[in-house]
Amino acid sequence: MYVRLFHSKYQPGAMLRIQQIYDEEIIPRLQKTEGCLSACLISSDLHSNEGISMTLWKSFEHAEDYEKSGVFQELLDKVIPYLSDSSGWKVQLSKDLTLEYQFPSEGHVSKIYATAAQMDKKIPPADESRLMYMKIVSVNIQPGKMEEFRQIYTDEILPALKDMKGCSYSFMTTNVEEKNEVLCVTVWDSKEDEEMYDNIGLFQMLKEKVEHTFSKLYQWKMALEKESGERVVTSEDLRMDTYSVVTGKSFQ
Repeated sequence: MYVRLFHSKYQPGAMLRIQQIYDEEIIPRLQKTEGCLSACLISSDLHSNEGISMTLWKSFEHAEDYEKSGVFQELLDKVIPYLSDSSGWKVQLSKDLTLEYQFPSEGHVSKIYATAAQMDKKIPPADESRLMYMKIVSVNIQPGKMEEFRQIYTDEILPALKDMKGCSYSFMTTNVEEKNEVLCVTVWDSKEDEEMYDNIGLFQMLKEKVEHTFSKLYQWKMALEKESGERVVTSEDLRMDTYSVVTGKSFQ
């Protein structure tokens, strides 16, 4: 399976129009595109005017053919009038579980990640729940500590998430070029399920299991916070973003 996410910023109040275009034009066209398994539009909780188009594909080749055919640009042209700029990022999960992650920035920075651990089941279809939620967590790991992080994630974090109500899928990846960066993704049936994960303290508990593997700068931050009793912000802080599904359809 191949997962492609395209992120863009849109004009204030434009989401309803973009959703209409997605329902009436983009989804029907993707449904007729060979190899496309599902499509959904996701809205950022943290940034009110940002959204993501997520498509799932049977193979790497199907997703590549989609872009080469010009269909992607044709569909993008339909929403460009409602976007605030052309910046975007995409996440791609190839058949060999290599993940490409391009962040929104002035220069379209491209990052590639390889899946290191995952749940032993398939990623749920896009429209399994209209309230499906996604959390993406990224952090830098100390040199020489990545395997320890992966082992803890596999042996303790994945089983805990698998038993957590509403957690449909989870996996971790490592940055191919920046070897010490890790990206963890969890997919939830609803916002309430994801919030419960935080509210009962499970996320914090699981984070504490691996915090000792985080970068030296993060270790300094934790020591300073403990000493001063105040929050310290660094360039290597753990980053969390959540997204909810606005609309979507599975073609399987």
